[in-house]
Amino acid sequence: MKYTLTGDNLQFVTLEIQPGEMAFAEAGALVYMSGNVKMDAKLQGGLLGGLKRTLAGESFMTTHFTTTGGPGLVSFGGNCPGKVVALDITQKEFIAQKDAFLCAEEGVKLDIAFQKRLGATFFGGEGFILQHLSGEGMVFLHAAGDLVEIDLTPGQVYKVSTAHVVGWEPSVTYDIQAVGGIKTALFGGEGLFMTTLTGPGKVIIQSMTLAQLANAVMPFFPTQSSGGNNSGSGFQIKF
Repeated sequence: MKYTLTGDNLQFVTLEIQPGEMAFAEAGALVYMSGNVKMDAKLQGGLLGGLKRTLAGESFMTTHFTTTGGPGLVSFGGNCPGKVVALDITQKEFIAQKDAFLCAEEGVKLDIAFQKRLGATFFGGEGFILQHLSGEGMVFLHAAGDLVEIDLTPGQVYKVSTAHVVGWEPSVTYDIQAVGGIKTALFGGEGLFMTTLTGPGKVIIQSMTLAQLANAVMPFFPTQSSGGNNSGSGFQIKF
């Protein structure tokens, strides 16, 4: 399936669907589609599949897209400023953070996975429930910030700030490690733990998490005034 990535820090992906092909996406991810594309919400994988997607941060139902009368175009975008990454998981598997899935070809299977280490569950930042991608075809993930893909060699270790890991191949060992002494933990700005990734395998890291983005723009949201003036709206904008 042909695809095009458009944009820089507000990326979206456009898929070219041929007759007989099908793509599916997270509900609400559609940006636009050509007139000959038909969309249909389905409970992919039955009730259990819907419940699993909900646990993994996705919608209960997925939206399926097909075309008639020739090739059709359908475009999908994320819910925050960020990047889209394309992965061919044919004869491969990939583990992704909650909410990362955007869209995929028909042959891709979306399931859930669990953190294997208790410490990583509580302190790793990616959560206990993850997304497990397998099957055949292209899958597209979306995450806040800019993304970098790194192919770790056997035994190679990367230390990553918590919650900045978008995904990794199952061959990668995911764990956490204390940042160091008390002074570093209290004043280093990185918290008590960092995520450690040990190769071999592909990892995807993001420059900014959705929580960091929210914290950055929060001071500029309208705030309720504490004054007693009842003639105004009661809100002021801070700059």
